[in-house]
Amino acid sequence: MFNLTNILRENIKTLTPYSSARDEFKGEAQVLLDANENAFGSPLDKNYNRYPDPLQHELKLKISGIKGVPARNIFLGNGSDEAIDILYRAFCRPGIDNVIIVPPTYGMYEVSANINDIAIKRVNLTPGFQLNLEGIAEAIDTNTKLIFICSPNNPTGNSINRSDIETLLANFNGIVVVDEAYINFSRQKTFIQELTEYANLVVLQTLSKAWGLAALRVGMAFASEEIIEVFNKIKPPYNINQASQELALKALENVEQVNGWIREIVGERDKLSAQLLKLECISYIYPSDANFILAQTSDPKRIYGYLVDKGIVVRDRSKVELCEGCLRITIGTPTENTALIHALTAFKGNS
Repeated sequence: MFNLTNILRENIKTLTPYSSARDEFKGEAQVLLDANENAFGSPLDKNYNRYPDPLQHELKLKISGIKGVPARNIFLGNGSDEAIDILYRAFCRPGIDNVIIVPPTYGMYEVSANINDIAIKRVNLTPGFQLNLEGIAEAIDTNTKLIFICSPNNPTGNSINRSDIETLLANFNGIVVVDEAYINFSRQKTFIQELTEYANLVVLQTLSKAWGLAALRVGMAFASEEIIEVFNKIKPPYNINQASQELALKALENVEQVNGWIREIVGERDKLSAQLLKLECISYIYPSDANFILAQTSDPKRIYGYLVDKGIVVRDRSKVELCEGCLRITIGTPTENTALIHALTAFKGNS
């Protein structure tokens, strides 16, 4: 049976979080002399001389309406990477605890573990890029606190079987983190509607991909109210700046535009996959639920270098577990995708 108190680090249980001026003040005021701000304004906009809402109430309410999740179940971070880092600092004791990752997967799970001195246990995905449940069960010990699952997965692009994730949620006494950065491009249903069923579930999403706001660095974590309280206890007081909050709010007014982009990206994904498979240098395109594809190639290093010389940058994933010979290709605009096809058609490996 999952119990949050049992896995929370002792120093976090007793932590008194930093209390900012904006946390302590409630109500309306005309004269703000509490936070040592520049009362004369800023060169950009007079609002920017004031510290932002530390808990991003307005932005969370907007996201709540779109996602159908109460605002109290939402954490906003400086990208999803901040949420990943907080999970380590909240639940994993340095030099003692461990987490499980399932390669090939997103690299920041391991980088953040190394920064926080947390041991990593790797249980590779199966050749079909699905969870090895038996291997995960064998890897779990009393000090295993987190399991990271990226679905749709990066760099493979496929969604992880939902029933396998549910098996872990039902049987693991730690936290299962389901990273859904690419969920908008998938036919699979999000896990955020399962928060009331699984107390040990944390779902990560982002405004960087489908919403096209990568430069703003706004990541989202959805979890129980108790877990969100832990996140808010640990985070820096003003982790989302005012400009990012304002611009994200403005962008979230454009749901239909974003949905149109998603449909176009998915259509371009299917079209690009079919065109690539006609080329001699491409032997296989893995099924994708993301805004990228993983392509099996004849010579990834040479093809990568050739494309760079043509001014086209893709990602060489050929040294990653189970991705030998592969390049990861983001779906571009129709013009960009056509440029890629033309370049690869002229690649001498096709002759």
